[in-house]
Amino acid sequence: MSGRLKAGAGQAKPASQLAALLLGTTMLAGLPQVALAQETASEEAQETAEPAAPEVEPVDNTIRSISVVGAERLEPQTILSYIRLRVGQEYTSVAADGALKDLGATELFSNFSIRNDAGNVVITVTENPVINRIILEGNRRLKNDKILPEIKLSPRQIFTRSKVRADVARIIELYKRQGRFAATVEPKMVQLPQNRVDIVFEISEGPKSKVRQINIIGNEQFSDGDLRSEMVTKQARWHRFFSSNTSYDPDRLAFDQQKLRQFYLTEGYADFRVVSAVAELTPDKEDFIITYVVEEGERYKFGDVTVESQLRDFDSDRMTQNLPMNSGDWYDAKLVEDTVEQITELAGTFGYAFADVQPRFDRSREDLTMSVNFVIREAPRVYVERVDVNGNTLTQDKVVRREFRIAEGDAFNSLQVNRTTARINSLGYFQENFEVTQTEGSQPDRIVLEANVEEQPTGELQLSAGFSSLERFILAASVRQRNFRGRGQTVGLSVNWSRFSRSASISFTEPYLFDRNISAGIDIFRREFNSFNFRSRDRNRTFEQATTGFSLRAGVPLTEFVSLIGSYTLNFDDITLDRDIFFSDFDGDGIRTCEPLFAGRFLCDAVGKRTSSIVGLTIAHNSLDSRLRPTRGSNVSLTTEVAGLGGSVKYVRVRGRGAKYWPVGAGFIFSVSAEGGAINSLEGSKGPGVDGVLLTDRFFLGEPQFRGFDIRGVGPRVLRQQYIDDADGNPVAITDRDRVVDDALGGKAYYLGRAELEIPLGSGARELGLRPSIFFDVGALFAVTRPILQDNPNGIQQRNADGELLFFEIVDNGDGTSSTRLTTNPVAADGVTQNVPNIIQGSRFREIFLGDSAKPRMSVGIGVNWNSPFGPFRIDFAHVLSKEEGDDTKRFTFNVGTQF
Repeated sequence: MSGRLKAGAGQAKPASQLAALLLGTTMLAGLPQVALAQETASEEAQETAEPAAPEVEPVDNTIRSISVVGAERLEPQTILSYIRLRVGQEYTSVAADGALKDLGATELFSNFSIRNDAGNVVITVTENPVINRIILEGNRRLKNDKILPEIKLSPRQIFTRSKVRADVARIIELYKRQGRFAATVEPKMVQLPQNRVDIVFEISEGPKSKVRQINIIGNEQFSDGDLRSEMVTKQARWHRFFSSNTSYDPDRLAFDQQKLRQFYLTEGYADFRVVSAVAELTPDKEDFIITYVVEEGERYKFGDVTVESQLRDFDSDRMTQNLPMNSGDWYDAKLVEDTVEQITELAGTFGYAFADVQPRFDRSREDLTMSVNFVIREAPRVYVERVDVNGNTLTQDKVVRREFRIAEGDAFNSLQVNRTTARINSLGYFQENFEVTQTEGSQPDRIVLEANVEEQPTGELQLSAGFSSLERFILAASVRQRNFRGRGQTVGLSVNWSRFSRSASISFTEPYLFDRNISAGIDIFRREFNSFNFRSRDRNRTFEQATTGFSLRAGVPLTEFVSLIGSYTLNFDDITLDRDIFFSDFDGDGIRTCEPLFAGRFLCDAVGKRTSSIVGLTIAHNSLDSRLRPTRGSNVSLTTEVAGLGGSVKYVRVRGRGAKYWPVGAGFIFSVSAEGGAINSLEGSKGPGVDGVLLTDRFFLGEPQFRGFDIRGVGPRVLRQQYIDDADGNPVAITDRDRVVDDALGGKAYYLGRAELEIPLGSGARELGLRPSIFFDVGALFAVTRPILQDNPNGIQQRNADGELLFFEIVDNGDGTSSTRLTTNPVAADGVTQNVPNIIQGSRFREIFLGDSAKPRMSVGIGVNWNSPFGPFRIDFAHVLSKEEGDDTKRFTFNVGTQF
């Protein structure tokens, strides 16, 4: 609150009074005020001057009635139920004190007293105020929605001192968890009418307490730096600006002790122990200095390593021979743990779900060896009693159950359970790191498999933006629902737009057609692409390609990991050129045709309407643990397409893709992918300089497949450079790329490879959803027939309908003026003057063919994925290591989207 109210209703109590209210150290409101009205005959006798009577009748202290004065919200009977005084009892000071203690224990009253009036007991109370609202001030780092759920006080509750003290301690504890140990909280109370109050917590957050230094005492075999690298807590340094691990956390301190022990045990130091771990707060309360005292001990080697199996399916001697460690190797506790997991996993594949593998250690301090005996205890074969699916409110049960690779009644198999987990994770409908859990069934040889899912948004609204040196700004939008109506169906709609390209598509996929393991889908699309022409740095279109069509898909699984997918695609292509710019009627027959002089022969050959009827077949192997964000496994596919079953285009095209993912430890994910393809015409030669594969059917390479290069920025292309005259009148070609016509021709073969390493960040960055990576891309596009090129430094002279060259002749009009006319005579009427040739405008140019090379182009860069508040965000920055002349490069791209 900005400002403080003074005493009175609706005003803040003085700090001393509030402190007394909270701490109970002075006689303020809220402390018991005891008024005992005990009158005795002896006291009355002493106050009078009369002599005492010879006999005094005893006073009757029996309680005749009990009444309550001052109650507002509480009923008197409710207040009386809190005390142990009852009508008919004897009233004593002990009983009165007990009643006052009972009232104080309720914490409902700020003031209360009791008096006895000749057996009529009167209890006077002042009720604690009701909280109107809770106000937090000064909390910038921890917002209200983080603090208010953690405290006990809330509006419309009865104010109590103990709850205020507890809430102050709780708020301070919350700030300590954030590493702010200098945080202070001062509670204040603002009185309001009708016995109401506002509670104000004034918070001073203070700076975040960093770990200034980590000291390690007692380490001889490993340096401080080696040991610090094993810890989660890091020393505060400038390059760890985004890391949250530089703040002090007592829980993390305990975890780091375990990390140190694990490290030493992995290196063979079985006697290692942390003697002490002390965190000291600096006097300014800004930083911590952590000191570890360690005792390394001796280094051990493996002694005898054996397996003792009580299961009939496991031979102890054979398993001993296959163990990853041998006698004489340095002892490694991590290797022992991994071996236990591997043996347990192996037992699970044979149906022993609850196999108990226990390593028994025999340490010899004399010869510094550690013998290990892996005991596989006897366990019954287990069968699946039932499969339960829980937590799916939108997704139908059958969508989850059909991903199970093990059915009710089957023998338990851990590999099948793991595969089921991977398949459900690949759906992308549920929480990350979902796992099928196992619980005991109704009998010892029965097990229940549970899929406890937490549904996540499966709708995607993707908005992408980029900047291209050719197309300038590029915008794309798509809407996709991957779990339509909870049936696992995928429905998508996408639109892409830039100045020179547009596309729209709608798609539908049913993964289980008629509840059978057959996938089917359809895509309907419209794509338009315009090539570019530069005139005086202005962009103009050369050819326009419009494709309208649809595609049908169907797939069946051959094995658990291998699928066969068939497709049929029908395309209607229309390639046109601007008739006003690239068409002419040089022969004078009245028919305008595409003029290679203006457009280039390779473009004129592509003009026209065509129909493509394409049949495709794909065989794919997929063992990824997740289709959305894989961390291990591989994905390989080979696709063959044949065009010619109807339509006007005939070719065969082959394309292959493959990717492999490895977790390489400490959260790093390394992946390698490769793809390539080739296409060949089935129509034979079409003449010199004309490729049998149409421009629209060739491969193109660039963004977004090849980072570091622009859209269609790699591979064969024709550059048309205009000639100008230099100072001596000699023709010179313009090489400025912004003033050159650049037409990408595509290629009949390509290859592309990628290597990428995803880098883990600290917990703070993970909470923000940041996932950076470094990448290396290599690829090439090549193999196209060299087109017939033109080189006209002096331009091309125009001809008439009979093919005769035309000249400009200056004619004297006889009135002192002259005019120009076209003639076929190179010499003027005077027989001396040479007429000027009629050079076709724009015909002074040369064409250069570049980029048709299989030499690898390479780029490296960094990229960042960010799950931002406004949707997933991706940015890539790439640097090209090698390229060929004519390639178009591009440094960075970004896109953004959201989910629903």
